[in-house]
Amino acid sequence: MRIPRIYQPMPLASGQTIKLDAQAAVHLTKVLRLRAGDVLVLFNGEANDKGECGEFAACVSVVERRSVLIEVGEFMAHSLESPLELVLLQGISRGERMDYTVQKAVELGVSRIVPVLSERTVVNLKSDRQEKRRTHWQGVVHSACEQCGRNQVPTVEAVRSFAVAVADVAETDSLKLVLHHRAETDLAALPVPRGAVSLLIGPEGGLSAREIATAEAAGFVPWRLGPRVLRTETAALAAISVLQWHWGDFTAGMKNT
Repeated sequence: MRIPRIYQPMPLASGQTIKLDAQAAVHLTKVLRLRAGDVLVLFNGEANDKGECGEFAACVSVVERRSVLIEVGEFMAHSLESPLELVLLQGISRGERMDYTVQKAVELGVSRIVPVLSERTVVNLKSDRQEKRRTHWQGVVHSACEQCGRNQVPTVEAVRSFAVAVADVAETDSLKLVLHHRAETDLAALPVPRGAVSLLIGPEGGLSAREIATAEAAGFVPWRLGPRVLRTETAALAAISVLQWHWGDFTAGMKNT
């Protein structure tokens, strides 16, 4: 049986006893059905005083009606992070499509996610709802890290307008790519990035011609994956996979570098 992994956003140290937050306690007892004496793994996404990121062996100590106590055991330095720092600037899509994109991007090793409002964004995300949605997407990230084994937790940044998102990236020295199905750029012809790679993906309906031009003026290189037009969630995950194969930690790519 696979040992469950639980994210807890609190300081963790070997030898302490902690009380799980309400959401984790319900998941542990009602979904996973763990009982006193069962083992699990805890992580908080933070590096220790040696700069090591990892996780803690742990054991369920007490299960009560309203609380679950956990004994924190040995710290294990363990990182599954890709050598490729990959920032995803993702055009916001509807409901489950955006959740799916965030979840799978984390599994594939993305470092940061920037939700972007563009001309063709169909989600009516007013300012008072933006932080609520960002918090929701960050929760999706936590669950994805629990599932895939990552101990460093990617950040979902504040929702940005297209102009602001592109301008922010223009200030960096990252390799900037914008997915565009009419582009002709061959990824193999691009230099190996010395820093991060910033990947810009449009929402349903893609980016407008004006937005593509704005991105190019800010230093983004148009890149086409293939002859077919992909849905926004397909495009993001396919592009991340290709980049991880080419410059990251996918095994085939490592053999060819």
